[in-house]
Amino acid sequence: MDETSAQLIRAALAEDLGPGDVTTDSTIPEDQRSEAVLVAREDGVVAGLDVAAAVFAELSSGVEFVAQVVDGARVHRGEHLATVRGSTRAIVSAERVALNFLQHLSGVATMTAAMVARLEGSKTRLLDTRKTAPGMRYLEKQAVALGGGDNHRMGLWDMALIKDNHIAAAGSIAVAVGLVRGARPDVAIEVEVTNRAELEEALSSGVDRVMLDNMSLQEMGSCISAAREHPSAPEIEISGGVTEESLPGLAALGADFISMGAITHSAPALDISLELEAAA
Repeated sequence: MDETSAQLIRAALAEDLGPGDVTTDSTIPEDQRSEAVLVAREDGVVAGLDVAAAVFAELSSGVEFVAQVVDGARVHRGEHLATVRGSTRAIVSAERVALNFLQHLSGVATMTAAMVARLEGSKTRLLDTRKTAPGMRYLEKQAVALGGGDNHRMGLWDMALIKDNHIAAAGSIAVAVGLVRGARPDVAIEVEVTNRAELEEALSSGVDRVMLDNMSLQEMGSCISAAREHPSAPEIEISGGVTEESLPGLAALGADFISMGAITHSAPALDISLELEAAA
């Protein structure tokens, strides 16, 4: 568990518990111990078991978390995902936060897997974006990978992506590329283009990847052909307004990647519950 995720867990627990769990502390003896199971209530792909385990451990180091499946596993309705043993108070007080992480991340992995399945038979890979919940990027991108997708850049530091506002500020694609190359020759450069003229300028600039943004299928097909024939041979990414229904048709164009923000910002939570089985 990286420190950023650990801080996020502590913040989530502090937000939920405040000065203390009034209901749990009033109704459950301090020395009571219980066993509980995490159960999938629908089919999906699991992600975030390690995070859920860390939530319980944060409240009580004595809580034992035993996973029955691994992150990335496809599970079915009714399947047990993990057993939790220890302080009843800790288990009940941590339940909601643990489930919030586990359900959301499993939802991201499940939606990603469904989108990847729509690309079956093509060489096109599904990418995530930076459209992630604040503070959750690392965990959400892990969930994307567990669902079979690929990660785009983690943030603004590990790849240069020249978009419309950068181009407007710099004056042109060529100028923007030159400025990035001069300042950071160590990073890969991608340029967002919206028409054939912008593509030709990006190709002439020798960029590493071009992003075809919000174009028609015909326009994208023409641009992909031009990029494939160009000596610079950049990677090709399709972006903008991508839906589950449009994925097969987009993949048929032969791009290297299709990026889809919905797999992180709009993934429905996977239904998972915690059931207390016994008290001692």
